[in-house]
Amino acid sequence: MANSPTTGSALPRVTLRWQDSVVLGHLSSLAGLFPLTLQGTITLLVAATALSVFGYGRMDLVVFALAICALSILVFCLFCAVISGVLVQRRIHKSLTASGQAARAMNAEAGFPNESGFTLPALNYFPLIKLTWHIQYPDNVATRIHVGEEDELVEEIIPQMRCLTEQVQRKFTVSDVLGFCRYSWIQKQSMHCQVLPRTNTIRSLPILRSLTAEDGIPNPSGEPQGDRMEIRRYAAGDSVRNIMWKVYARNRQLNVRLPERSVFQSQRTVAYLLSSPKDEAAAAVARLALEKGALGEEWQFGADGSTQICADLPQAMRAIAGSRALGGEQLVYGLDEFLNRTGSHGGVQCVLFAGADSAPWKTALKSTSARLGGKISLVLATDGLHDNVPVKWWQKAMFKPTGGRFGTVDRGTGKAELLGLLTDVGQLVESIVIVDRETGLGYDSQLRKL
Repeated sequence: MANSPTTGSALPRVTLRWQDSVVLGHLSSLAGLFPLTLQGTITLLVAATALSVFGYGRMDLVVFALAICALSILVFCLFCAVISGVLVQRRIHKSLTASGQAARAMNAEAGFPNESGFTLPALNYFPLIKLTWHIQYPDNVATRIHVGEEDELVEEIIPQMRCLTEQVQRKFTVSDVLGFCRYSWIQKQSMHCQVLPRTNTIRSLPILRSLTAEDGIPNPSGEPQGDRMEIRRYAAGDSVRNIMWKVYARNRQLNVRLPERSVFQSQRTVAYLLSSPKDEAAAAVARLALEKGALGEEWQFGADGSTQICADLPQAMRAIAGSRALGGEQLVYGLDEFLNRTGSHGGVQCVLFAGADSAPWKTALKSTSARLGGKISLVLATDGLHDNVPVKWWQKAMFKPTGGRFGTVDRGTGKAELLGLLTDVGQLVESIVIVDRETGLGYDSQLRKL
């Protein structure tokens, strides 16, 4: 459930694509009901033409016999595929509406094979018929089917990206082994599906705590410094005005007196996950920070796509899984509403997790940073840093682009693009940490390894 827009938040921009048209969706559904494949259609046209021209026209008995055999095999395959498809469709609908399969939940992790618990008996109505299916919704879920111990078809899924949904949509196809005919339909199932992002390559994270101003600051908008109470030995770079000259006159030792920092490490950390097209690595870093205790003992967490303020790990994992939009939707920038609900005003520093791409949140972050006085720690995450080398046309024609190490659509970030993003947001935040999920390394704002 997306957050409602608040004051100062950027409204989402709606982009219309021809792939999302209603007419195209209906045409795709009708095309799935046509029982002949491209191979079957070509076979039907060739056999019918040969039978009409050569079989009957020239009375060629060899062509006549071959055409009749081809048409007979095609009709037999059509009959078996359609009848088997109708019977299997009724059986699947009956099994999915049962209470046992409808109430089963599925918790998985991206990049790893998981058995969803969905099984079907082996198809044995007619010979030369096979049954296949794949998950259409949520997207980016690879489906594999294998035969179980009791001779049943077991579904195994490999999700590529995180998701959170209460409904799974599958497309079933019953076809013949020759590839002439097929019968397809779409079946929906009510199922709680939660997939978390993969994090196993990230080595470690710095302690991400909020800094809250303590009492005693003369000017709340000034530097959080108190009286000159700290005394230590002189070091290169210290101001000469801070040297204790009277002490130096007595014992010939250079000591300096520095103002104490009037801040303390807050026990309550406020963190938020911003959604963007390339935010899978950012979600993985947020998950690792919560599981490894990098946010401290007491924290409050939120994410785009959820209005809930999470204070424990299960709630936070659910918010991370639901921070990716499904079905072409766009999540609203909800950081301002989250800060208002948590009571995090000028005294608390917020830890933000975001993808290392030029996302719409960059514009909305300016108003949020102005309200917080720039007290934001930004953690950018990516799936690999690479040089911006242009891909030649013959490489695009001959090689199919593949995903990164995790099979996601995010293939990393170019260094030039990342430096441009750091230049834009560097003035809005106090500190920036960059985490590369591909290698598990961390970098500072100057792209130096931590």
